[in-house]
Amino acid sequence: MRVLVRTPNWLGDIVMALPVFAAVRAHYADDVVALAGPAAFTPLLEAVAGVDQVVPLRRDLRGGRARRAEVTQLRDGRFDAAVLLPNSFGAAWVARTAGIPERWGLAGRWRRRLLSRPVPRPPSRTHQVDEYLALLRGLGVEEVTSEPSLQSPPGMVASARRLLEASGVAADQPLVGMAPGAAYGYAKRWRPDRYARVAERVARQSGAVVVLVGSGHDRDAGYAIESSLVSPEGGTGGGSVVNLIGRTDLAQLIGLLACCRAFVSSDSGPMHLAAALGVPVTAIFGPTDDRLTAPVGRHEVLTHDVWCRPCFFRDCPIDHRCMTRISEDRVFEAVARQMALSVTSTGETGR
Repeated sequence: MRVLVRTPNWLGDIVMALPVFAAVRAHYADDVVALAGPAAFTPLLEAVAGVDQVVPLRRDLRGGRARRAEVTQLRDGRFDAAVLLPNSFGAAWVARTAGIPERWGLAGRWRRRLLSRPVPRPPSRTHQVDEYLALLRGLGVEEVTSEPSLQSPPGMVASARRLLEASGVAADQPLVGMAPGAAYGYAKRWRPDRYARVAERVARQSGAVVVLVGSGHDRDAGYAIESSLVSPEGGTGGGSVVNLIGRTDLAQLIGLLACCRAFVSSDSGPMHLAAALGVPVTAIFGPTDDRLTAPVGRHEVLTHDVWCRPCFFRDCPIDHRCMTRISEDRVFEAVARQMALSVTSTGETGR
């Protein structure tokens, strides 16, 4: 039997779906298990344990052309069953048009008839991981774990180490990752000058190198942090701040995060990726709902209780109080606790 799991379309959602991949692999132990997701996330999908095949879906096309290309790719795979994690009409339509006999997913008003086995949606909003696992329970697939977990392949770590070395970071220096951007919108971003001050305090007091990471769209946040640093080096006492925003591909990002002792970020894909790699995370939540997308595990989630959150707006129409009222002291203290937790759990002075 050839079983396909159609992954979500966003990095963070794919990471939160890792328990589904593990459960499907265990349930169909003697069958072929394939993952189909956006081509940009192929390195992540290839790092998932036990996957027999990855189908990189094209995202350079739009509209009907994109749908037809996806249909062709899935039809060529000759899959017997598809577990559809996106709740969209389009995902179900593509699977049916591709001729996949068994199409399993959460029921929706417009796509129920496209599914051979629709599973009722949970009666209330729940964490994204739990929603994915509810689909598995409806299919009679036993969960293996409820916590996303990922091991970084050695080649990815080696590539990240080469990039760090080229940026002047020695192999024995402890690392703290920081992702100041957010793909969803500016409202999810904490202020760059506060990130800068936290980075300087972490570097000065721990001797760690703070590494800024993110996509090319986040370069403005990285430049703003650099311009807010008191000293060009970004710290003293052996520590510094290194800006790698827009300079890593996904494979290097995975390897780099695996080397970190702690990680601080707003609600973002890298936040979930760091958590899955076992890195203690400090997550800053503002307009989005931490009850739905907080990192799973022993992580610190920082929020400020205001009447308007969660609003899910991309841009704040008022004064952005949900984020501005989270102080740099709170963030720094959380990162310090997470760094101490990392040392305690690993028995080392760095990763």
